[in-house]
Amino acid sequence: MEKNFVVETLNRVREVSPLVHNITNVVVTNFTANGLLALGASPVMAYAKEEVADMAKIASSLVLNIGTLNAENVTSMIIAGKAANEHDVPVIFDPVGAGATPYRTETAHKIIKDVKISVVRGNAAEIANVIGEKWEIKGVDAGAGNGNIVELAIKAAKTTGSVVVITGKEDIVSDGETTYGVSGGHPILTKVTGTGCLLTSVIGAFTGVEKDILRAAAAALAYYGIAAEKAAEKAAEAGPGSFQVEFLNQLALVTEEDILSNVSIRKC
Repeated sequence: MEKNFVVETLNRVREVSPLVHNITNVVVTNFTANGLLALGASPVMAYAKEEVADMAKIASSLVLNIGTLNAENVTSMIIAGKAANEHDVPVIFDPVGAGATPYRTETAHKIIKDVKISVVRGNAAEIANVIGEKWEIKGVDAGAGNGNIVELAIKAAKTTGSVVVITGKEDIVSDGETTYGVSGGHPILTKVTGTGCLLTSVIGAFTGVEKDILRAAAAALAYYGIAAEKAAEKAAEAGPGSFQVEFLNQLALVTEEDILSNVSIRKC
């Protein structure tokens, strides 16, 4: 995949400022909104079942995140998802903690069954549990496990009919036929809550301006990793609080030169 595609898609996000409708969790709402604003997108957080269909149909993308799960929000997610499907708005799903409890796993299955999902993004354990595979998980965090991540991504993409993103030391993105590995980022990302959830919404912004969902997701991963690396260079030694602030800065400051010099995407 060409480096210029990452640049062009990022530039389109910054020019168009796509409206990203987030039904996300209470832990990450503020960080997600600020991260999308730094990128150049327009975040909206609308949860009420009375308005989510109207909001979803005018959005550029819809992000569904089950981090702080409750029945009322699940109802809203499905209403919004169906409205997005009817209006060709891409739906990005983050099955946070799938596998941690039966309710959480069943909810992930229900959303995937009832809504046509464009991208499913999670760690290996979450993605495995979404398709009924066993994988180590503790709470909403997951160990790396011993499975083959590329094979898991391909299988999950074929099973769900969605582009699948598995994030880890190397991020893997697959539509079941074509698969990319995207390198980048920094370990300190795991010390700041919400960085994975924000990434899901950033993928939403990129898919909101690019119809090639697989390539849009890969471009979003590459951009996000470069921003994290630049932030870590400036602030990692000061600790996760300083990194979080600098990461928001770098999401806004990543340049064409940064991408062309640092992007690392391989075909698996």
